[in-house]
Amino acid sequence: MTTPSTSRLGPLPYLIFSSRWLQLPLYLGLIVAQAIYVVQFLRELWHLVDATLFGHLGDGVNADSAETTIMLTVLGLIDVVMISNLLVMVIVGGYETFVSRLKLEDHPDQPEWLSHVNATVLKVKLAMAIIGISSIHLLATFIKADTLNPQTIMWQVLLHLAFVVSALALAFIDRVMQPNAKLAHH
Repeated sequence: MTTPSTSRLGPLPYLIFSSRWLQLPLYLGLIVAQAIYVVQFLRELWHLVDATLFGHLGDGVNADSAETTIMLTVLGLIDVVMISNLLVMVIVGGYETFVSRLKLEDHPDQPEWLSHVNATVLKVKLAMAIIGISSIHLLATFIKADTLNPQTIMWQVLLHLAFVVSALALAFIDRVMQPNAKLAHH
């Protein structure tokens, strides 16, 4: 793994620079977590198909309640997909930013966002993904609002707003830290 630029480093700088590879098991663990989410998605999808096609959903349940159950299950599926997307951003973007280049420049499936990813862009994208996930949870809460404690709903709304404010703050800080980007957009 010695390259011309790293061969000139002394032992301590080389050790410090090489320590980035300690993150590799973390990214591999996230890939395992993503596989678990795929299994969870398939399990929830099967329950939805089983309940709707084989009539298990309608047993003793009125049509409005059945529709609500389907809607909540679909929101759960969307939530799993969004979390999986978040994992992909962290795995691919984090590895590319902090560990090593993936060298995907000429690959036809290279994600567009990967060509300009850095730590700041990754943070803003993650914040936006978290807002999306929070929005799904909030929508599910509003659908079940009649069965929930109003204080629970209030805390979920406040938490969602905190995510939104945090994302706006990250985007604002990014804009302030890169004054040349303002000129390029005009």
